[in-house]
Amino acid sequence: MTTRADDQVTHQARALTRSAARYSGRRCLTLCLLGTAATGAGLLLPAALGRSLDLLLAHAPATRWVLYCAALVLLLALLDAAETVLSGTVDARTTAWLRGRLARHVLALGPRAADRFGSGDLVARLVGNAAQAGTAPAARAATLAATAGPVGGVVALALIDPWLAAVFLAGAPVLYLLLRAVARDTSTSAANYQRAQGHIASALTEAVGGHRTIRAAGTAEKETARILRPLPELSRAGHRMWRVQGRAAARAVTVAPLLHLGVLAVAGVLLARHRLTVGEVLAASRYAVLATGIGVLVGQVAGLARARAAAGRLAEVLAEPSPVHGERRLPDGPGRLELRGVTAGRGGRVVLDGVDLVVPGGTTLAVVGRSGAGKSLLAALAGRLADPDAGEVLLDGVPLRQLPHDDLRRAVAYAFERPALLDGTVEEAIGLALSSPSPTRVRQAARAAHADDFVRRLPDGYATPCADAPRSGGESQRLGLARAFAHGGRLLILDDALSSLDTVTEARITDALLSGGAGGTRLLVAHRAATAARADTVAWLDGGRVRAVGPHARLWRDPEYRAVFGEQPTPQQPPPQQPPPEQPPHQPAPPTRMTP
Repeated sequence: MTTRADDQVTHQARALTRSAARYSGRRCLTLCLLGTAATGAGLLLPAALGRSLDLLLAHAPATRWVLYCAALVLLLALLDAAETVLSGTVDARTTAWLRGRLARHVLALGPRAADRFGSGDLVARLVGNAAQAGTAPAARAATLAATAGPVGGVVALALIDPWLAAVFLAGAPVLYLLLRAVARDTSTSAANYQRAQGHIASALTEAVGGHRTIRAAGTAEKETARILRPLPELSRAGHRMWRVQGRAAARAVTVAPLLHLGVLAVAGVLLARHRLTVGEVLAASRYAVLATGIGVLVGQVAGLARARAAAGRLAEVLAEPSPVHGERRLPDGPGRLELRGVTAGRGGRVVLDGVDLVVPGGTTLAVVGRSGAGKSLLAALAGRLADPDAGEVLLDGVPLRQLPHDDLRRAVAYAFERPALLDGTVEEAIGLALSSPSPTRVRQAARAAHADDFVRRLPDGYATPCADAPRSGGESQRLGLARAFAHGGRLLILDDALSSLDTVTEARITDALLSGGAGGTRLLVAHRAATAARADTVAWLDGGRVRAVGPHARLWRDPEYRAVFGEQPTPQQPPPQQPPPEQPPHQPAPPTRMTP
């Protein structure tokens, strides 16, 4: 019993296949015409051979017909070569189009795509399944041309003598049922095979990301077994595909020769009655072979079924709705951030439940909490890298959903624990979010992030390719911070972006943030008490809710708050008498909002 989601994916897969065919429409039409022309030449060749044989047996001039046969053979060779080249071109173009469409959709989905499917499985779909689905337009065109062979063969038999066609058509329903079974069973087994491939790719990606942990723990064999756990399923699906095609070939070997022999037997009877010539018997024999060309059709149908199964895998991703942006412009404002009744989950678990939070414009809020409290999810929601399941997030009074994409991305800058430094130079990595980055702006941002010194020490300074720039985790974080500072905007979100910095560098960068060096409103996911102490306000997440909002110095009086930073006192160890220093005196105390 299919569900509504399954129906949606099926519809999406069909729409995707049609769109891919339209994208390569002209080439597919040319490919179909080439295949049809080759089929036509193949249908003319038996007639020409039969006529040549009759003329030779009658000792009549046959040179012209022999030349016709040679020309048809040469034409078939040329058409086959053209089909091969064009089919490869169509496959490559369609695959590239599918990969581009899937990649754009995955990037539009953001973190939700990896949460829903897994990074490794997405890569498997993008690389393997897109290539398999990319063969669908060419396979469909080739199938249409391949179908013309049997149809033309039956028509040619009927033109020679209707009894020949009648004998063949008596077994045609068996061939039809055979092709239908091949398409159905191949599609199911191909989908299972591709799904198992995705599971292996997902597990392998996780293992590669944690290779140091695996090596340190000495669990390489255990991880290898985990990665290869879907192999039996993969093997079963693969063997089933081979069995399906093997059974089809075996049945074809049984049915096709019987039909061929039946046609030849009737042709022999007609020859004995002088209703056919020897050449016509030869032509009928060749047409019977073309009409029973089930082997070619089985291969084409099986390939098309595998392509459709792969298209279904792509459709599962494309069926995930991408974020919809509005057209409301962001008014001038200080960058006031507000979360109203925000509820959001990950992996079927509610992580944030009815969160209400206000960050006044121009202030710095530190978000703290135990592992799994939802700090990174809150940071993602604050800049609409993810959407809440309920509630809304507003920036200067405008819900983020109502903002145009470009306005939203210009207004919000991010820095992450592990910044992605893509291909290009260090300067290009820092100016990634800028439409026209200037060297001056890039270097100012690098100095604010205390990255300028080590960048200048690189072999080519700011022109050093990121792949050739040796750097520590802290230096990578500083480049990510420099990128966020260069981006600017009215809201800066740091998702644990200071975790790999030494305490001195962290203090300097935090002081730069507090002194307005980054501008706008700042939201920091903090794991260190020193970072929280420098913020204007702290939001303490606990159990999916905001347990308290206030200055770090006041919250520090609560032993459970101190336990968040590993400062829980033991019975033999009295709590500290003096809290850490409060925020610098030059910082105004912003208004706070307590959440029950």
